[in-house]
Amino acid sequence: MQSLLTVLVALLVAGQLAAAERKPNILVIVGDDMGYNDIGFHKCPDIPTPNLDALAAAGVRFTNGYVSGPYCSPTRAGLLTGRYQTRFGHEFNSGGAGGGLPVTETTLADHLKTAGYATGAIGKWHLGASQLMHPQKRGFDEFFGFLGGSHSYFDAGGILRGTEPIKELDYTTDAFGREAVAFIDRHKAAPWFLYLAFNAVHTPMHATDDRVAKFPNVEDKRRRTYDAMMLAMDEALGKVRAKLTDAGLEKDTLVTFMSDNGGPTMVGVTVNGSRNDPLRGSKRTTLEGGVRVPFVVAWPGHVKPGVFEKPAIQLDLHATALAAAGVGAKPEWKLEGVNLLPFLSGEKSGAPHDALYWRFGEQMAIRAGDFKLVRYDSNADTNTGRHEPVTVAKLYNLASDIHEDKDLIATLPDKAKELQAKWDEWNKANIAPGGKDGGGDSDGPEPGASEKPRRKKKADK
Repeated sequence: MQSLLTVLVALLVAGQLAAAERKPNILVIVGDDMGYNDIGFHKCPDIPTPNLDALAAAGVRFTNGYVSGPYCSPTRAGLLTGRYQTRFGHEFNSGGAGGGLPVTETTLADHLKTAGYATGAIGKWHLGASQLMHPQKRGFDEFFGFLGGSHSYFDAGGILRGTEPIKELDYTTDAFGREAVAFIDRHKAAPWFLYLAFNAVHTPMHATDDRVAKFPNVEDKRRRTYDAMMLAMDEALGKVRAKLTDAGLEKDTLVTFMSDNGGPTMVGVTVNGSRNDPLRGSKRTTLEGGVRVPFVVAWPGHVKPGVFEKPAIQLDLHATALAAAGVGAKPEWKLEGVNLLPFLSGEKSGAPHDALYWRFGEQMAIRAGDFKLVRYDSNADTNTGRHEPVTVAKLYNLASDIHEDKDLIATLPDKAKELQAKWDEWNKANIAPGGKDGGGDSDGPEPGASEKPRRKKKADK
């Protein structure tokens, strides 16, 4: 009897230790071209986002969350490498040599796969369409989605499962949500990393009729469609989180959410009806409206819910995921993000970064503390459709001027010189862009991205 009791106790302790030693799952969710204002926890007046709001309430909402570029592909390159994309020539959507994320760079999926994680990518890739740049050559075991920068929400053409084209599609946002739920279900017994990159709410403006009908009081057709597209993404995210709860994985999963850049409010074919209030500027600019984004980190039991007001950047999500997984960063990875977990737990105080930096062609910016020195595309102000870079830098105090209206460069010239010197030093480690802008996000449509009529929502299969 004593021997049996000893065995049972040993098994219980072993089970507890195994549970305690299990590495957390990592779920990185990316929205596409979201307006800063277009989410419930930023007090959006016309779009209900209960699932995104619940995620923010369960985690930490960053009021100064940034991305390292104002364009889709570069910020994804920065996220997955943990480095400023200008270090390896991925300054524009065309990426580095070969038209995508250079094969010299390793990804978060590479690192986590080596650590024993099952890895999956679902949704928009936009980091190269060549065989060598396919997600399954970049550390991901599984892939479901499309390789370019934009895609029809209704047409199956160009959407792949692995390397094989699919034959049927109802609506991309719904499909990506279902695929994420299925991935979690397949891998719930062991740690996994899922990169869930919605194409919502990037153009083309495609929404299901049933969702559009939920916004009868929104007069502008484009905005009404946009609202319906945001609703679809929120619903998909809700199903994914519900799956985590049903599978008992909520406390074992680090979840991050961000938009890849600000809403495209300037003239151009990617204009989607988004709003960046109270920020000025647009996607494609280094003003706040181009680079400050909705940004959330949640890990119940490990990250105390709240608000984090110090500047952070999407590069940090890479370092944070590695730290949560217990993966030590190697010097050759040259990571530039910061592990946010000690700052969120209170173990560390202050700001994660001395400064944040941007370079986007002739545009630039640096934020150090509350001050921001910036050169930006004048189209953000004029909406003329012309892209005329401003060659004279302007200085703003974001603590008192979040809309970047009052240029302080004449009254604080020494501060401007200090920030310019810091940016110049940072810029020494950057290289020339690997290709001209035009890798597909859109100043021109991509295959499968035509503006087709809305279709009625099909039942989930």
